[in-house]
Amino acid sequence: MNVSAQAVTIVMIEDDDGHARLIEKNLKRAGVYNEVLHLASGHAAVDHLFGPQRQAGAPVLVLLDLNLPDMSGIDILARLKSDPELRLAPVIVLTTTDDDREIRRCYELGCSVYITKPVNYETFASAVRQLGLFLAVIQVPPTAQ
Repeated sequence: MNVSAQAVTIVMIEDDDGHARLIEKNLKRAGVYNEVLHLASGHAAVDHLFGPQRQAGAPVLVLLDLNLPDMSGIDILARLKSDPELRLAPVIVLTTTDDDREIRRCYELGCSVYITKPVNYETFASAVRQLGLFLAVIQVPPTAQ
């Protein structure tokens, strides 16, 4: 199988189960049926993304919350963008943090999109549906060079 023809796996790093379910539900509503791998902690994400079980070359897109209980999402973003195989993987920061310095830092590190989760359910659901429409049309490169 040609690596570029593989389906993109969405790796969602989100510690709030309610937000994770809402994101998945609205991705499906937007017509995105890619596999979503939900990882609820930074350590689980690092183990999955950089561990020996990682499929070399399999395209991934990362949805990243910055406020994790065990580590900073910014540290995960920096590690992703410094990895020779994963540096081209799109990273969408989807978090409640709206601090200008953190937003700037994420873009400097190489995030593709930064989305602040609104507190209002309907606004948040609408933002995730729009994200799903975006994910349905973007091209994601294989991770291996």
